[in-house]
Amino acid sequence: MKAHQIILKSRPEGMPTSDNFDLSPVKLPSLQDNEVLVKNLWMSVDPYMRGRMIDRKSYIAPFQIGEALEGGAIGEIIESKNSALPVGTKVSHMLGWRSHFVSAAEGLTALPVTAIDDSHFLGVMGMPGMTAWVGLNRIAKLKEGETLFVSAASGAVGSIVCQLGKMMGAKVVGSVGSDEKATTLKSLGIDEVINYKTTQNLDKALAKAAPEGIDVYFENVGGEHLVAALNNMKDYGRIAVCGMIAQYNDIAPTPGPSNLAQIIIKKLRVEGFIVFDHWEHYDEFAQEMGQYLASGKIKAEQTVFEGLEKAPEAFIGLFEGKNKGKMVVKLSGC
Repeated sequence: MKAHQIILKSRPEGMPTSDNFDLSPVKLPSLQDNEVLVKNLWMSVDPYMRGRMIDRKSYIAPFQIGEALEGGAIGEIIESKNSALPVGTKVSHMLGWRSHFVSAAEGLTALPVTAIDDSHFLGVMGMPGMTAWVGLNRIAKLKEGETLFVSAASGAVGSIVCQLGKMMGAKVVGSVGSDEKATTLKSLGIDEVINYKTTQNLDKALAKAAPEGIDVYFENVGGEHLVAALNNMKDYGRIAVCGMIAQYNDIAPTPGPSNLAQIIIKKLRVEGFIVFDHWEHYDEFAQEMGQYLASGKIKAEQTVFEGLEKAPEAFIGLFEGKNKGKMVVKLSGC
């Protein structure tokens, strides 16, 4: 069978471009015993993938030139020689960026039978939602009555952080890159929203939005957002560091904030985390988040690109602020 996949054609220097990717045909082998053929239905693009395009040692191996990229995806088994995974089973896995693949079932997780749309298992019910939940509950340990500041607050992780923060009884301040995104967050009940692209001074804008200071900062961006957060943290505040998208496409090293001494002065706790280190808590998270989503307490917005060939454009769009909520690609015939 002939399938298609997106390969890494060259390593990006700075902002990725379409020239770094290529849509390539691939011939799949016939099924052997215990193997399945999976047709991908949805795939995820996420900022962390940019780091894997650099040839360096990290917490996850880099992508290789000429090979298919990888990422979260939802597929359907369309042929099976594995009794545990019959035809029609929907599965989540990490072999996105391709239309079909053959697997001996390693890394395939059957989706639960639920009314929740399959694509949400890439977003609010998947890694981004789990990241938000872990960051607030296990890293920052947000408490009722505290003030929470969230950067990239309209993104896949940030939008869930904001909503969970409100449900946990916090005052929530979010930073976004457009008035449209600010309006969306306000409609979700977020207390204060800053458009960092139009404010002349993010530090002062944050001080106005949170005059009593910040207890918890959920860090997705870095750069001037971290500088402003450090200046406005309360004593004994906590910073959960999820990502620093502002520097993912930097060619030269970015100088660190000049105000890191605030960590000492204010006795702050700063902790970076990788969500996969906490995956043993997924069942607890999924039960809780599934109830919130089904009841409407959590709103999960998505930005959808259609067609495998659009995956590079969707990925690049993450760094251009084109997504509201989770960015996903709906696959169609190539």
